[in-house]
This record gives sequence, C-alpha cells and structure tokens, in this order.
Amino acid sequence: MAYVTEQSSRPFRLRMLIYDTRYRSLTIQICALAGLMLVIAWLISNTAQNLALLGKPVNFGFLSQPASYDINQSFIEYSSRSSHLRASVIGLMNTLLVAFLGCLLATAIGLVIGVLRLSRNWIVARLMTIYIEGFRNVPVLLWIVFYMAIIIEVLPSPREFRGDSPEASMLLWDSVAITNRGVYVPEPLFSNGLGDVSVFGIFAISLDLIAFLVVLGAGIYASQRVARWAGKVQESTGVRPATWHYSTALIVVPPVALLLALGFHPGFPELKGFNFQGGINMRNSLIALWLALACYTGAFIAEIVRAGIQSVSKGQSEAASSLGLRPTLSMRLVILPQALRVIIPPLISQYLNLTKNSSLAIAIGYMDVTGTLGGITLNQTGRELECILLLIVCFLCISLTVSAVLNWYNNLVKLKER
Repeated sequence: MAYVTEQSSRPFRLRMLIYDTRYRSLTIQICALAGLMLVIAWLISNTAQNLALLGKPVNFGFLSQPASYDINQSFIEYSSRSSHLRASVIGLMNTLLVAFLGCLLATAIGLVIGVLRLSRNWIVARLMTIYIEGFRNVPVLLWIVFYMAIIIEVLPSPREFRGDSPEASMLLWDSVAITNRGVYVPEPLFSNGLGDVSVFGIFAISLDLIAFLVVLGAGIYASQRVARWAGKVQESTGVRPATWHYSTALIVVPPVALLLALGFHPGFPELKGFNFQGGINMRNSLIALWLALACYTGAFIAEIVRAGIQSVSKGQSEAASSLGLRPTLSMRLVILPQALRVIIPPLISQYLNLTKNSSLAIAIGYMDVTGTLGGITLNQTGRELECILLLIVCFLCISLTVSAVLNWYNNLVKLKER
C-alpha cells in the first residue's frame, strides 16, 4: 500500500508514458491509432493524386445526373429521368426491404426447425436434419436461382387468369393474385388522407402511415403499462387480474378508429390487358430472393437455436414438468428465455450475413443497391471509386445499426446476477 501511495504522489513526467504501467497501454493505443490514420490518409491522398493525373478526380457530382434506366421495384416515384442519387436511394430501400423480410422469416424458420430438430420423434428429427444439411451445404446463389426458376415455371402467367382455369384464379375473395410475375395484394387507400411529407427532397413519407404507427406504438406502450400494473398487483396480493381485454382494446381500437377517420379502403388489383393493375406488386425476383435467403439463413439459425436449447441444463425442464407445465409452455417460458443468452450473439452474425448476401440479387434482376449504385450507375458514369465507397458506407451503416440494436436487446434479456 505504501508503494501505491508513493507512485500516485509522484509528479508526472513524459517518460512515464513509456515506463509507467498506468499510461503505457494508453500510449501504445494512441500511437497505433495515429499510425493507422496516417496510413489511411496516405492511401487516400495517393489515390486522389493518381486519379487526378488520369483525368478522373474524386467527384460525387454524378449523383445529380439523370440515371437513364428503369427500376422494376420502387416504393417512391421514379422514372428514367430521375437522378442517380434517387436511383441509389431506391436500391437501398429495396435492400432494406428484403433484409427485413428475410430476417423475420429466417428467425421463424430457424426457431421452428431448431426446436423440431430436438424432437423425440425420429422421423421429424431426421427430416429437420435433412433440411438443415441440404440448405447449409449448397451455395445460396444456387438457391436464389432455383427459387426464381420455380416461380417462373410453376406459377401461372397473368393472361391465364382470363379463363376459368382453377390453377389461375385469384384468392381471398378475388383480392390476391399469385402469378409468375409476382404477387398482387390490395393496397391501402385513404379518402381523407393527411398527405405526404418530403424528406431531403428525395422521397416522401406518408403522414397517414406515420400517424398509424404512432397510435399503434402508443397502444402497445399502454398495454405494457397495464401488464406491469397487473404484475404489481400479483406480487402484492398473489392474484393476477385479467387484463387481456384491456390490452387488446388498447392495441386494436385506436388504430381502427384512426383508419375509419382517414377513410381507409383497400385498392384491389384488377386484370387489365396483359397484366394486373392496382394493388401492391411484390415482384417474382423479390419473392425468390426473400424465400431463398430466409430458408438458407434459417438453417443456420436452427443450429444456433438447437445449441442454445441444449446449453440449458435438463434440470430446468424437469423442474418445469414437476410444476405441471406442458412441454410447449415449458419451452416458451423456461427453456427459451434462458437459451437467449447463447442464441442472440451468433444470431447477430446470421442477420448480417443475410443482409450482405442480398447483394446477390443482381443474379435474378432484383434492383437493390448493388444493382443500382454498384451496377448500372457505376457502368454508366465510370466512377468506380466513388460508387464502391458509397456501397461500402451503405453496408457498413446497415451492419453497424443491426449489430447495435441486437446488442442492446442482448443486454436487455441476458441473465443479471444479483
């Protein structure tokens, strides 16, 4: 203790940055970071000078030039006269869409397959093993092309819906059409809509959608508050009051009332000419990419789920059984919550892999950010460095955002010791 007191009372000297263990690690890290920044600065400067000598200085002005190409899947207004920046934003939105849908479906598939993989039924367990090994050992690009071929060859074309063929008929009271060009579903329309708001002059966001999400989020938050109140009552009295009807009313009634006030009505797709008009069109390339990525990543998630379940000691399931819980309740309330601490960290990597694998969409003509910014825009403008740098920034931002959100959720659900 006397040594520590003497060391902390000594005046600071520059040589302590090297010889004092309290400062040495920080000094090494700062020097390493400075060296790395110098190397990066030299590479950027050298690249910029070489491009300037070749008559191609680094310039992002090409983003304001007309794109002069069409995009088959777009959520906002777009034409061939729109700028390359708008085309890139649409491609980024398409990437985010397939990544979001793929993560949701892959999680559901992985959870179901992972649980059934541990089934005591020999046939079910072996079928799940075949699924996992089949998808994991075949490149995802082949699965994407395979799903695309199945959709094109098996599903009927729009013109076949003109006849009375049972293979080519609309579903759900003539509101949904499944064709080899895509799936057509009703779109939400509002007779008393609030309009749109422009964001950076690039795309518009519907105020109706924002209002609906705000009201729905407020209802979910209120239902959670009711559930917490019921939990406190149960802790104090031992009896939990029934709150499901309050929660359901808080989540359902306000959004429905808002939709009625906005004059909500569905817009159904109709066959006009050689194709369907109206409604929302999920193109065949989007569906093929979505299903292929979800089924492929779901096989890996299934193994992660299986490992997480097996990491929980058997005593937990035996204790749940002794309390009278059915196997399904035991899995949902006892096993899976404890397995999350093992499942979530590798699950983050699978979500990131799915997002990055979406760049293979160019193989089936789905215009994501790789196909727009890293494909047609790059070839038309000849700005290889700028396009690749923007692609790197896009995927880096997506990956860091997904990682941050899931790490936050991991800290939220992990076991906390007292």
